[in-house]
Amino acid sequence: MDREQHSSGTELGRYLRARRAQVTPEEVGLPPGTGPRRTPGLRREELATLAGISIDYFTRLERGKETHPSPSVVDSLARALRLEEPEHDHLRSLAAHAARTPPEPPTTPSRSVRPGVKILLEAMRPHPAHVVSRTGDVLAWNPGGLRLLAGMEDWPARQRNIARYVFLHPTARDLFDDWGNQVRGCVARLRALAGTDPDAPDLTQLAGELLLKSPEFARLWERYDVRGHAYGRKTFHHPDVGDLTLGYQSMQLEGTPGHRLVVYHAEPGSTEYDAMVLLDLMASDSAHASRTGASRTGFAD
Repeated sequence: MDREQHSSGTELGRYLRARRAQVTPEEVGLPPGTGPRRTPGLRREELATLAGISIDYFTRLERGKETHPSPSVVDSLARALRLEEPEHDHLRSLAAHAARTPPEPPTTPSRSVRPGVKILLEAMRPHPAHVVSRTGDVLAWNPGGLRLLAGMEDWPARQRNIARYVFLHPTARDLFDDWGNQVRGCVARLRALAGTDPDAPDLTQLAGELLLKSPEFARLWERYDVRGHAYGRKTFHHPDVGDLTLGYQSMQLEGTPGHRLVVYHAEPGSTEYDAMVLLDLMASDSAHASRTGASRTGFAD
């Protein structure tokens, strides 16, 4: 096995190692060879040959000794690794990031949500909606947007994070019909951020916690997948309103440090729409009865 330390080199080098390990010789038309292979996937010399670069140059790329690959080299590596377009784009971003020196230590992005966005959240009712940070912190929500993630309201506002919820909350595995896809999507977003801002305090704290507490997260983190999903459909087995399948759309909020608005929707008159209305009413009544002083549209401190 490749015994190089995970912490060595650059994100570019670590990404190349991880993707190389996921491609078999048979997939790229190479004979499997004889005897046991010391590493999973392709050997360095095999990938270098497929990409048309020298073994020495590729080795220096993986070890972080070479940090200025040309666009043609990046494209050749992407083809050799059979990367899809989002992964190819990520490789380009990593190469660009490796070529420049960070100007100063990163700071934690603002969690502030503009008043206009909170008004939009309220106007979207009964459609569940929430605003999340680039690392998945739930920063603002309407009643259904929080209640849809069953049990999250029991956590303090600062602890509410989508990745933390799907990996660590006891309700999450039963709530999502496709829990496996949910966790892969969460890790893919965080891994993409790690490629361009690996020392970000908000990312390192969250990833460090999940690496310690969740073996599933640790396994997926090592795969370096970077493909997330911005829209689609999700099926929930909700303890309050039963089974429902909702469409969802994630939208980047301009002028923010990576905040996204996530909205769930259903056709008016459908059973799913009725379930959303019920969920909204239940969440509103619960918030009012709790006497915590929370507004109908909430936001994290």
